[in-house]
Amino acid sequence: MAISSRLPCSLDARDEWSRARALTLKTLHGSVETPIFMPVATQAALRFLDLECAHQLDYQVLLANTYHLLIRPGPEIFQRYGDIHRFMKWDHAVLTDSGGFQLFSLSKQISLSEDGASFRSYTDGRRILLTPERSIEMQKTIGSDIMMVLDHCVSSTSDEATTRAALELTTRWAHRSYTARGDSQQALFGIVQGGCFTHLRRESAAQITSIDFDGFALGGLAVGESKAEREDTTEFAAELLPADKPRYLMGVGTPIDLLEAVRRGVDMFDCILPTALGGQGVAFTSHGKIDLRRGVYRIIDDPLDRSCPCSTCARFSRAYLHHLVKAQEPIVSQLISTHNLTFYRSLMRRMRVAILSGTFRELYEREAPILLSSDTENPPVPPARRRALR
Repeated sequence: MAISSRLPCSLDARDEWSRARALTLKTLHGSVETPIFMPVATQAALRFLDLECAHQLDYQVLLANTYHLLIRPGPEIFQRYGDIHRFMKWDHAVLTDSGGFQLFSLSKQISLSEDGASFRSYTDGRRILLTPERSIEMQKTIGSDIMMVLDHCVSSTSDEATTRAALELTTRWAHRSYTARGDSQQALFGIVQGGCFTHLRRESAAQITSIDFDGFALGGLAVGESKAEREDTTEFAAELLPADKPRYLMGVGTPIDLLEAVRRGVDMFDCILPTALGGQGVAFTSHGKIDLRRGVYRIIDDPLDRSCPCSTCARFSRAYLHHLVKAQEPIVSQLISTHNLTFYRSLMRRMRVAILSGTFRELYEREAPILLSSDTENPPVPPARRRALR
């Protein structure tokens, strides 16, 4: 029997030039305005950063991971504290991934069956069986606002038979996940698989959208395909999803990936890149991507981005940040990650404002070349070719 949505969704605007749209979602912990990027707090913590940074930037949703939180600290800790919000002192929404991607990324260490996935804990070696029911039960214990069904993800370069088997198992697990949710008021998203095969994406979308989920995600992308394949598959598959519910592209991506996917009708995103690349010395700016590992930045006194209001840009030069990267000082990961999350938040806000004002095409044509560029102010110079000795 169908149930009323646990995630009320209103359409605020739809762009006439593209498929971009702006939604407002009502979660258990407040409103969420899309398009939205969700910083990854895998183990109930942002990488390199205090959650206060996310509060100050007004991020409305964080993503945590069921697989890792099941292993450590375990369900008994969340039962003791009440939920993840009280545990990590976060009063906005939380989305929990089901653990499906970890089953893919750790596949050589996991035994997969119809029932679920069996693996050993990386903390104490105990054997754990993660079933759709256990994943949902753990997410209910965590107390996230949005839960994800347990899915079977395979590489986007897998053959058709492997991809079909994965989507069929995902559908069977989706039904079990939906049943396991019961009367919980937490929202639950289904996941569409199918790799880059359009006919399989169509089959998976038909199967998953036949279940009364509160939103739908595109899984199995950013796992081996080219940028063009990802964009084409996203555009095709997003149109197969209900127009009155949110659409979530899992694990994507760079700023240009977000812009391209919003153009194609996607509302929600998560990715580790802002902090993972920040830890490597890579920053996203209004002039394109900057790699601070390059020696050219050793004597450049400019901030990362003169138009950025973050504390890193207000205080430090590229030269100083380059020094910290080269010296492998841990603080540099925090400084650049703060900037990157500021940049991502600003980009999502600009996209929403453009959709609401009917100027998304202008924003896209202005921003896309910049987001595609890298080190344009100080481009790498190829080494001079040596003349052959005669």
